[in-house]
Amino acid sequence: MAVVGVLALQGSFNEHIAALRRLGVKGVEIRKPEQLDSVASLIIPGGESTTMAKLAQYHNLFPALREFVTMGKPVWGTCAGLIFLANNATGQKRGGQELIGGLDCTVNRNFFGSQIQSFEAELSVPELASKEGGPETFRGVFIRAPAILEVGPEVQVLAECPVPSNKVLASRSEVEDQEEKLSEKKVIVAVRQGNLLGTAFHPELTADTRWHSYFLRMSSSVAEVASSSIVAVGGEDLSLSRQPTIDLPIFQ
Repeated sequence: MAVVGVLALQGSFNEHIAALRRLGVKGVEIRKPEQLDSVASLIIPGGESTTMAKLAQYHNLFPALREFVTMGKPVWGTCAGLIFLANNATGQKRGGQELIGGLDCTVNRNFFGSQIQSFEAELSVPELASKEGGPETFRGVFIRAPAILEVGPEVQVLAECPVPSNKVLASRSEVEDQEEKLSEKKVIVAVRQGNLLGTAFHPELTADTRWHSYFLRMSSSVAEVASSSIVAVGGEDLSLSRQPTIDLPIFQ
């Protein structure tokens, strides 16, 4: 059985491990630098990014995480994990937070608003559908979510999301800086750059495991397992028609 590390400092690491299990893949909790030596790929889950950064500093994880990225091992960041992987982040709390970096993009923390402004949206995902099959859309779950404002030339955009009509930018300078970027009322929410994958939403909170399968195929050590294990475990129904485990407003 393939083994994937899941950073387990805080946030939705259990949900990622459960999604991996449905694909026949073992997810192991990572809390210390030396534990990274036992895995070939890593998921950094969603959660409270400032809290996660403080815990990572406490456990001296940042040097090991940066080395993991620079070695070319696959790393997937969801929501807060996306912020960690970005080279630049805006909208942070006073003093900012330490980043792992490696993903050539600028992320705006809490772009879509507070916890009560969480929502779901149907995203067009042609690359995901091409590689993993299934529908051309994916139901993204956005919880106090970031967004990607700009990307470098080597970054592949995998999904965009409409900007809610009630989106209010924090300052006049943000309005001026982002006016052109948001002219089409869409913002980037999923990207890939080489061994790095980033999503602003939470695939682990849905029954659709295609993003997890897509990530598994990024690692040569687990590609064969991933390609042959997209089946129900113990007879569990993994139909894409199943509803997400949480119920949020639907934003079209």
